[in-house]
Amino acid sequence: MKKLMVVAIMSMVAGVAMAAEDLSKYVEESKAVVGPFGQKLMAANKSAVANGGHESAVGVCKEIAPQMAGDLSRQTGWKLTRVSLKVRNPLLGAPDAWEQKKLQEFDARAAKGDKPDTLVVAEVVEEPAGKYFRFMKAIPVQEGCLACHGDASHISDGMKAKLKLEYPNDKATGYSVGQIRGAISVKRPL
Repeated sequence: MKKLMVVAIMSMVAGVAMAAEDLSKYVEESKAVVGPFGQKLMAANKSAVANGGHESAVGVCKEIAPQMAGDLSRQTGWKLTRVSLKVRNPLLGAPDAWEQKKLQEFDARAAKGDKPDTLVVAEVVEEPAGKYFRFMKAIPVQEGCLACHGDASHISDGMKAKLKLEYPNDKATGYSVGQIRGAISVKRPL
């Protein structure tokens, strides 16, 4: 009986070690996709601003970012998206319950002094549709973001008109540098 108990405990310990190893692997794989996605998106935004001003960057977020996320989702078999508590496009950026909770935690951590660009969360969750690995990396507001996402009194009239045209239900303004704009989210079936 004692021998059987030891074997059962050893199996449980091995399962926990394997789960931790898998989690670490999933985190690294997610970072390997999310990092380049964020960098390419930032480069596309900077290029659009350099070539056509801040208003042209709206097209990057509206057209290019969802296309890039969709391409990566198809390539990996994961759901990759950008989400926010203050949604610009409710069809693509509304967080699910897990994402909403984690975004609120990011805001709280940033308010306590955690550096916004270091905010990352990863865990395995059980949902009604199955078991998933979930990963999110915060998107901090940078100086260049304010032309579209800053205080309304500092957004140009041309940008306001462009945003109203492209995003009639826009809630994604009023930010200042260092706040959490949203996050890049990965949902991976297990």
